[in-house]
Parts: sequence; structure tokens; C-alpha cells
Amino acid sequence: MQLKKFYLLTLIGLGLAIIQSHAQVKVSAEVRPRTEFRNGFKTLTDDSKDPAFFTEQRSRLYIDYSQSNFSFKLAFQDIRIWGETPQIYKREPGNTFLSEGWGRYQFSDQWSVKVGRQILAYDNERFLGGLEWAQQGRRHDAMLIMYEDEASKTKFHLGLAYNQDDDVAEPAFLQADGANFYSVNGNYKTMQYGWFHKDWNNSKLSLLALNAGFQNMDSTVSNKQTFGIIGGTKAGAVQLAGDFYFQSGAQGANDVSAFLAGINATVSTRLTPLTLGIEYISGDGDLSDGKNTNFSPDFGTNHAFNGFMDYFFVGNANGAVGVNDIYLKTKWKIGKGSLQGHLHQFMTGSEQFDTNGQLLSKSMGTEIDLVYSLQLADAVSWNLGYSQMFASPTMEALRGGDRSHIQNWAWTMITFKPTLFSSK
Repeated sequence: MQLKKFYLLTLIGLGLAIIQSHAQVKVSAEVRPRTEFRNGFKTLTDDSKDPAFFTEQRSRLYIDYSQSNFSFKLAFQDIRIWGETPQIYKREPGNTFLSEGWGRYQFSDQWSVKVGRQILAYDNERFLGGLEWAQQGRRHDAMLIMYEDEASKTKFHLGLAYNQDDDVAEPAFLQADGANFYSVNGNYKTMQYGWFHKDWNNSKLSLLALNAGFQNMDSTVSNKQTFGIIGGTKAGAVQLAGDFYFQSGAQGANDVSAFLAGINATVSTRLTPLTLGIEYISGDGDLSDGKNTNFSPDFGTNHAFNGFMDYFFVGNANGAVGVNDIYLKTKWKIGKGSLQGHLHQFMTGSEQFDTNGQLLSKSMGTEIDLVYSLQLADAVSWNLGYSQMFASPTMEALRGGDRSHIQNWAWTMITFKPTLFSSK
């Protein structure tokens, strides 16, 4: 069945359900084109490379349905680069697919179960996030058992997932040799986690424990555990926030022992809020002793951390040398919009040497990020961004490229997100 026909049948079915029940239904949409100029984005460029210029668009249709004791959501999305599809074509290029498809059943006021393709986003999304900056986002096929009590301001989620692919056709899939081998690159084969959260008047605390099992080429499975403590409190005019994560277990043939620690303070001034923070992420890139000290925020919204130019933990061009990020963030109101500014000083998290064996400076570079935001209408927003990296000789030695070449990134994005229909 073509996906467009499926959209139509879904809407017709929901229409019939509305007539025959007291359900609440909301149909909304999103169109979000983003134009980017990349000239040193993610890693250093040089004179031999031309800048990249393109527009990528996300188009979504959201359908939310709820009754007294259950709800479900369907979200369809199309992701494409402008011009990649011919103006006249007969076959769908395959960029349209299901973004979310989940159902939630409420056993009581506190207990519920949620199953299907869904977003897993917690706290500041450092380790588990929806990655909504990326046009496609990040989704999980999982089951959640949830306890949420408003009176005590307490939440507990237990998540479970077990993944397989279709590389061996049915019916041989269940019994054939190698049928249990999971070949989807970069994804986990199995995952279990528990998340606890508690709110107080001026403070909050979350605890996370997650195990992810990754398929090895020899058909074994490596299990890596991540434990996190995330908290925040307000003391007068100062807001404090911090997180600490530790990783253990195994990754391939190596034992894992890595950590991330971050803390920041936000002070409100008469002109603008100021946030000063530091984050240390372990790593040295040396696996010769069978120890992996490279912390990885595997499923987080990593674009929101360590600079918007995505030099660290986004894609493959990141290096495994650890990161020490000292940053200052602020935001100004300009007319009807706002301008946020971020300043990052990046240093290695370990000692690094050049090709001659000389010790490199820990300083990797300084990044400046500027983003202007303006709400054009209730369902229309516009953003304009510019970032520049001032790389050090250490960055050039670790990444290649030419640090004397200008390293910058500019983008603009307009988002239309209207509600098409909402029942009472």
C-alpha cells in the first residue's frame, strides 16, 4: 500500500472514531526547511575543499488520539534535500516513513504502559534525547512501564527493547543459521533502562541506569552500562545544574571505564542571564591495553552540547581524545526576537602527541555561536545562526585541515507548525 493512501485511510478511520466516541483528536503538521552553508562544519577544512550549500526539509503529519484510559500517536515524516527528487517522477524515492507510532494504556492514575516507535528524552537530553535538531530525529522501538505520581512529584520509567532486522526472510528467520545476528550498524540489539525522577520546591534529581547490548562481528554481544545522576537547584538568584555519568561493561574486545562530569551556574542580571559552566568527558584514544576510556553519549541530543558546529560526538569526525569544554552562554532580547550567544573553549581530555612524539597543547580551539530567533506568528518561527571555530595547532594536528583557513557555518530555518484539527 502506498504511504499516501495509508495517510488517507488513517484520517478516515480517525474521523469515524470521533463520530462514534468521546475521544480527543488533534491533527497537526510541520514543515521545516533549513538552509546551511558549511565551511569547516564538524571538522577543519582547507583550500582544497569547496564549501557546501544546501537546503534540507522536514515535513511531518502528527495525529494524536486519546480517551479516558488510552492514547496513541502516529507521526509521518518526509526528509529530503531540495532538488534530489526529479520534478516529474512516478516512484516514491523512499524518504517518507513513520517517525512515531505508539500506544499508551493507563492502568490507573499512576501506572501505564507505552509501546511502539517513540522518542526517549529525559532531563537535559545529554544521554537520552529526541535529537530534534536533526531533521529525522532519533526514535526507539521500545516498551515503557511508567509510574508517575503528581502528588509526590515522583516518576519512574522502566524501558525495554530487543531489536532484529529482516536480513533472513521468513519463515526461515526463526530457525536459520545466523538469523539472530543483528546487522543494523550503530544501533543496539538489546536495551534496558530505569529512570527515576523527583521534584521538590526549588530542586530536582534524576537517576538513570541503562544497559545496551551491541552485536559483535563474531556473533557475540557486548553489554555496556551507563549510570547517571542529573540534578538542579535554585539558591536565590543563582540556578545550579549538574550531571555525572559513568560507563562500564564491554565494547567489542575492550573493557569500558569512562565518565562525564558537568556543572553550570546561571545568574540573572538586569540585562541578560549569564551561564558559566564546565564539562569534562574522558577519553584518550588508546585501546592497546584493552581499556576503553572514551565516554560516549550514545543516544543524546549531542548538537545541544559542546558547540553548535558539532565537532564532538556528532557523526564520525570527532576523535577519541576526551573533551574539556569551558563555556559561557547568554541571551539578549532584540526587538520582538532574541539573540543567544555561546562561547566555548575546548581542550583535550588527555595528553596527545604529534607525529614526532612531541606533547601537544591541551587547547583545541575556541568556538563562537550566535542564533537569532523570531516568532513570526503563532505557528511560524524563524531562526538565523552563525558559528565560527578558531582552531589551535592541536586541533589541526588531531583532525587535519588548515586552521588558518576560515572555519565557519551559517544557517537559516523557518518552521511552520499549525494545528489542523482539534476536537473537544
